[in-house]
Amino acid sequence: MFLRKFIFSEITISNRIFVRDKSSWDIITGVCVERLPVVTPPLNDIQKKFKNMLWTIEVEKSLKSNHEIRKENDKIQAELLKNESIEVDLDAVSKITAQDFEDASKEELESFKFANIETEADKKGDKSTHDRCLQKHLVLVTQVKLGKDFKTILPQGVWTEGETLRQTAERALLEQCGPDLKVKFLSNAPSGFYKYKYPSEINGKIGAKVFFYYANYKAGEINKASKPNWLTRNEMTEILPEKYNKSVQSFLIEESY
Repeated sequence: MFLRKFIFSEITISNRIFVRDKSSWDIITGVCVERLPVVTPPLNDIQKKFKNMLWTIEVEKSLKSNHEIRKENDKIQAELLKNESIEVDLDAVSKITAQDFEDASKEELESFKFANIETEADKKGDKSTHDRCLQKHLVLVTQVKLGKDFKTILPQGVWTEGETLRQTAERALLEQCGPDLKVKFLSNAPSGFYKYKYPSEINGKIGAKVFFYYANYKAGEINKASKPNWLTRNEMTEILPEKYNKSVQSFLIEESY
């Protein structure tokens, strides 16, 4: 019933057709393309407590590992070697003990250094590439012409008769971002909704009703003519219109870091 209120003519959503009289509103689909974090984000306080609890439970219920058993056997062999009255098969004694292996592993760990997660785009403040803020979610925005002005919002397109809203979303993304961009839509139904009125009636239309689709970025570059930007949650708040941004972020996962 929610969708019936806003859709005119014949629009197919999730293989269902709704029929209504022609509306004085434009029907638009916007596409929220999100690049998921590339590097694991830092744990928050609750996640750290949960991790420590699982570690404690695992240690309490765990059996001895092969390394621990080997270390105990090495101690036994060392005691036997000290006792001259007992003959010991030297070939059976490990030449590299568990302690040797442990010391070598610690030395290797101490020399290990994590790669720098700050990219060249981070250093330059370049928001036009997805290769930035590797620990955060990034959302793609482009410059879209609305009337005489250009606005920085999600890629979008106007629904045409005969299309499903999902097909409109796919077409809009292709037209604005180019064929190289590869994404994965997560549903045939919209994830969010936004409505706004035009400053003055345009071709007899009162305004636009925007149905948002959600997709994950997979690969490829974007047509630079659309002036793409990949924004964090905070950057979206600064750049997108307030109510529009609120509608988009309502169906996105919140970040606590």
